[in-house]
Amino acid sequence: MIQHVSLETRRDEVDVELAFWALLGFEPVDPPGTLAEVAAWTQRAGTQIHLLFADDPVVPPQGHVAVVAEQYAATLERLGRAGFAVQPGDEQWGAPRSFVRSPAGHRVELMAQPPPA
Repeated sequence: MIQHVSLETRRDEVDVELAFWALLGFEPVDPPGTLAEVAAWTQRAGTQIHLLFADDPVVPPQGHVAVVAEQYAATLERLGRAGFAVQPGDEQWGAPRSFVRSPAGHRVELMAQPPPA
């Protein structure tokens, strides 16, 4: 399991970024010590997203975060109601997957189930 991934976002846009991750089941947690001055954290089931504050955030052109959406259809519906454009992807491992951009522009893959072990 990956413990955390760090993504850049503008400090004044962190609330909308946290709201996006909440749609995927992540909940804000307090960073330890002085890290709260440089990032906001959110987590789900032991995996954290560290939203690093940056004046000019960099969005990787090809990289992405992949999240298993345990309630896949309901998650896509929530995202659509919130105004996010979900793009269907090719089915992998016998299960659907889709892609969406976070408010900061990060590409997020939504998987109905994880790859086989």
